[in-house]
Amino acid sequence: MGATPGGLARESAPPPPAPTWSLSTPRGPIELGGRTRLLGVVNVTPDSFFDGGRSFGVDEAVALGERLVAEGADALDVGGESTRPGADPVAETEERRRVVPVIERLARSLAVPISVDTRKSEVARAALDAGAWLVNDVSGGRDDPGLVPLLARRGAPLVVNHMRGDPRTMQRDPRYGDPLAEIVEELRSRLADLASRGLDPASTLVDPGIGFGKRAEDNLAILGRLGELRALARPILLGPSRKSFLAPILEGRAPEGRLFGTAAAVAAAAAAGVEVVRVHDVAAMRDVVAVASAIAAAGGRPWAR
Repeated sequence: MGATPGGLARESAPPPPAPTWSLSTPRGPIELGGRTRLLGVVNVTPDSFFDGGRSFGVDEAVALGERLVAEGADALDVGGESTRPGADPVAETEERRRVVPVIERLARSLAVPISVDTRKSEVARAALDAGAWLVNDVSGGRDDPGLVPLLARRGAPLVVNHMRGDPRTMQRDPRYGDPLAEIVEELRSRLADLASRGLDPASTLVDPGIGFGKRAEDNLAILGRLGELRALARPILLGPSRKSFLAPILEGRAPEGRLFGTAAAVAAAAAAGVEVVRVHDVAAMRDVVAVASAIAAAGGRPWAR
C-alpha cells in the first residue's frame, strides 16, 4: 500500500508475471522460469582455467557429473575443449574422443539434461547421438557453418554466447562504449542470423559471455544490468564461476580463491531472475541461489523465487 498526497491509501502496481519457457529437445522438454537452475560444469580437459585435468579421465568425469547432480545440479555441461583466454583449439577427433564416452555414461545413469560445450558440428552430432539434449557454443553458431543446420534438423536447442573474436584473440584489448547496449544488439543480430538459417528462435538461450572478450568492468556491468538482456525475450544463461574478472576485486586471487566472489555474482544473477547459472561449485551455489531468490521474491519479484 502507498499513500497519496491527500492521505488516501492506494494499491501498488502488481509485479510483472514470472517469465516461463519450454524448450523442446530431442529427449524431452526443458522447463525454465520460476527459479534459477544450476548447470554443473564437467570439463574433460587438461587445461581449463580452474579444473583442467581434474576430471580428464572418463571415470573421473562421470563420477564428477554424478556428484554434481547429487549436490543439486539441474543439468550438466560437458566440454572437451578449453575456451579460456588464449586457449588453442582442439582437433575434432580428440574433442569427440574426450566427451562422447562421458555423455554416453551420464545419459544412462542420470535423468537430467546434458549439454555439450562445443563449437564443432561433428562433435555436437556425436554428443547428441550419445545422449546430449542441447549444445552450448561459445561462438554462438559462428565458427562451424554445419552446426545450425544440424540443430535445426535434430530439434536441439542452442546456447547463443556473446563473444568477439575467438578464445585465442578475445582478450586482446576488447573495447566497448556501452557494453550492455552493444551486447544486446550483437546478440539480437546473431539470433536473427540463426533464424534466417533455419534455427527456431524458440530453441535458443542467450549468454552475455562473461569473460569472453570483455574487460573486468564490462563483466561487472553485465551483472549490474542483467535486466537489459530481457529485451531479447529469451531465457538467460550466465557463467561467472571463478572467472578472472573477480581477481582485481579479490586482491588478485587465483581461481581457487574465488568461491565467495563467485557466490556474490551468482546471488546477483538469482536476484535478477536469470534462468540458468553455469557453476563449478554446485552445493555451495545451490544455497546461494535459494537465499538470493527468496530475498528477491520477498521484495516483490516473483520471477526470482
